[in-house]
Amino acid sequence: MAKVVAINISEQKKTPKKTIEEGILIENFGFENDAHAGKWHRQVSLLAKESIEKAKGMRTYGLCHGMFAENITTEGIVLYTLPVGTKLKIGDSAIIEVTQIGKECHDGCAIKELVGQCIMPKEGIFGVVLTGGKVKAGDEIKVI
Repeated sequence: MAKVVAINISEQKKTPKKTIEEGILIENFGFENDAHAGKWHRQVSLLAKESIEKAKGMRTYGLCHGMFAENITTEGIVLYTLPVGTKLKIGDSAIIEVTQIGKECHDGCAIKELVGQCIMPKEGIFGVVLTGGKVKAGDEIKVI
């Protein structure tokens, strides 16, 4: 079963995110109080715990959820293999449509400075919120 491991938001772009207990996804916007939310194609970012574990192998200090600026840390689903257009139901009602696989890493990235190598450009995915709702750690993720 694929599931949510953590929900993460930040007040500023280009910084690691802080884990919160529960997040509110707003239709065609993203997470409430997140710097990346807005009316664009990368409202929400997802990164797998398995990808973070790979990155931990590259570094000697602990990495945590949100360190790569992902909004949703997942487990049990290989995100970067999902085609653009895939719809994911998260929890009871939230639906995200995948709009982009990976991204170009920008200069001056605080995450790359902290971690040494950012895995978001290769293994992270982005999407838009088709249906809002509350999401929290432990929620099931289904491909629909």
